[in-house]
Amino acid sequence: MIKTDVCIVGAGPGGCATALKLSHLGIPSLLVDKCTFPRDKICGDAISGKTTTILSRIDPKIIQRFEADHQLQTDVWGIRFVTPNNKEIDVPYRPNYNKEKDEKQGFVSKRIDFDNFLIEEVRRRPDISLHENTSIDIYEKIPGGYRLSNKTATFVVQARLLIVSNGAHSNFSRHHAGLEKDPAHHAGAVRAYYKNIGGLHPDGFIELHFLKEINPGYFWIFPLPNGYANVGLGMRSDYISRRNYNLRQGMQQLIATHPRLRQRFKNAEMTGKIQGYGLPLGSKTRPISGNHFMLVGDAGHLIDPLSGEGIGNAIYSGYIAAEQARQCLLHNNFSAPFLKDYDIRVERVLGKEMQLSYALQKLMARTWLVNLTANQVSRNRTLLDVISQMYTDMEMRKKALNPLFWLKMMMGKGGHRQ
Repeated sequence: MIKTDVCIVGAGPGGCATALKLSHLGIPSLLVDKCTFPRDKICGDAISGKTTTILSRIDPKIIQRFEADHQLQTDVWGIRFVTPNNKEIDVPYRPNYNKEKDEKQGFVSKRIDFDNFLIEEVRRRPDISLHENTSIDIYEKIPGGYRLSNKTATFVVQARLLIVSNGAHSNFSRHHAGLEKDPAHHAGAVRAYYKNIGGLHPDGFIELHFLKEINPGYFWIFPLPNGYANVGLGMRSDYISRRNYNLRQGMQQLIATHPRLRQRFKNAEMTGKIQGYGLPLGSKTRPISGNHFMLVGDAGHLIDPLSGEGIGNAIYSGYIAAEQARQCLLHNNFSAPFLKDYDIRVERVLGKEMQLSYALQKLMARTWLVNLTANQVSRNRTLLDVISQMYTDMEMRKKALNPLFWLKMMMGKGGHRQ
């Protein structure tokens, strides 16, 4: 049996970020994953600038090493929106951006590459004990922590603090922490890899297509290195059930029949197959800690409700979990009330953002509003700049929830001038 202060179950981005931050705090940890790396993970592969920021906080050299390998990622400088009335609007993350000087605001990287990069960073740290191909099947609460083991009890760990970061289908989250699936706060998605799609933005803008055929879901095209792209379709689970909607068929039908997409995909080739996955959204506040445990990333239902991106929030919550772990060890206190500080801090830095995303998600389901806004934005550079600011300015996002804000902007009374 292995005894440790901190055991992290799940070596995806959230688990790796937790272990790396602990290491830089001088705290050893045990990191366990059921897979052997490199391994693939079904995902949209789009990663926000939040990831860059937090990894740089842990160690600036981590993100420098990642950005130096251009085979791993495509830099993303904005979003191309396609509206229900087929207007195409390019919204940069930053107005008048300079690719040579400005900090990158996001990138797209296959999970098989990005996750393996983080594992290699973990291997650099001698105080992180990584155990691959090791499934944790049994969680037993014991005095002073948890006893964890595989089915045959050939691998047994006793930990004072358990950090669970093993994804959207975490057995611990559901059966021990009580986080049940709620269809109104959960989404289903499918994705496939394609090569040679026409019309991709030269600066790597990711594409979100809010088409009337799939409202209130959206279709995406996220550019990858070497002419590849991650292509997918996502929709909230309650709508999927209500409409008995088949995401795989819907995605194929769009590509085959939608005039704009059919033309762009005429020379494209699917590599592999269409695969599906679930996204537990962070639009509903839930407890993410308890006696001797914390939940990180998708295991804590922390996926952004609007974009569907979970990697940035997984890494951020892992960073916070590591700092909370240090406090637990310093004070020798692993109780639920003491660990509640983790919930409070995650809510403070991520909760409001996810609530705003949820509100915007519901607004995006109103086709007439999306079309009206698109018509105005296409004629008004000031409006476009305001939307750009929403990606980095939380106060601007809050204003966006007020219909009067948009009315004033469309009438040229928003107080923003070129």
